[in-house]
Amino acid sequence: MAASSPEKSTTVRTQLPPIPPAVRSVVGALDRVAPELVARAALRLWCTPTRTKDRTTIPGGTAFRSGPIAGQIFGDGPTVYLVHGWGGHRGQLRPLVGPLVDAGLRVVAYDAPAHGESGPGELGGRRTTLPEMMSALDTVIAAHGPARAVVAHSMGAAASALAVLDGTPTERLVLVTPLADPTTYIEGFAHTLGFSERTRHRFEVRMQVLASRRLADLDVPLRAANTGRPLPVTLVLSDRDDKEADHADGARIARAWPGAELVMSEGLGHRRILRDDETIKRIVAHVAS
Repeated sequence: MAASSPEKSTTVRTQLPPIPPAVRSVVGALDRVAPELVARAALRLWCTPTRTKDRTTIPGGTAFRSGPIAGQIFGDGPTVYLVHGWGGHRGQLRPLVGPLVDAGLRVVAYDAPAHGESGPGELGGRRTTLPEMMSALDTVIAAHGPARAVVAHSMGAAASALAVLDGTPTERLVLVTPLADPTTYIEGFAHTLGFSERTRHRFEVRMQVLASRRLADLDVPLRAANTGRPLPVTLVLSDRDDKEADHADGARIARAWPGAELVMSEGLGHRRILRDDETIKRIVAHVAS
């Protein structure tokens, strides 16, 4: 019998900034007469990452392009892949590069499709999907060699964990402020835009068709709890003051993932954790050991 998923968080969050009341009014009016149109437009918005204002890049290294995917390579040794989150870019993981290279590791940092310097995804323009972020990791590993480790942040952590659960090989895995089940954010998304349960159902059906898989297959703890094969040694890092991802998601993943270690911090939030000296030391020690 398959194990059930640990209890999901009831925290309502969204990918969107506050929506003006006038926009919500228009969505509400359309929702009553054209729910399919609203569902289609909402899915398009869901698949469009918000670009970060911080465009800091990583100096040095060797630039590469694997199809539409742009990235850089640093150092020599067993390879560690750095995976940024939704709406992010590889420069956000810049603080990890030097310490990993100093530990005798080769670092590959890249931008997911429709992010950073990479080209469009399969949907064109600046749109992409979680499954496409998963396949991007496979593309980069195929081009640059076996993974000693994958270190991933936020939605990139969810994508990396799901890719590993689908069979992407890596010896070690680090999940920083991971999302346990990205589909739980649909509730906040629907509330922010102001569309109904009827439209939300249509939206979810469209999402499943686009992803070519059931939404339940995107639940990391559920998948991990029911895996029938060995998984890589995994470190999960979450922060209680995270305002973008629920810190309870990290605990859910760690409980379900066989042998995972959970480290819970305070006061670092969603992104500052990537620049924290103690966090970086933990990541390097886990990856290099």
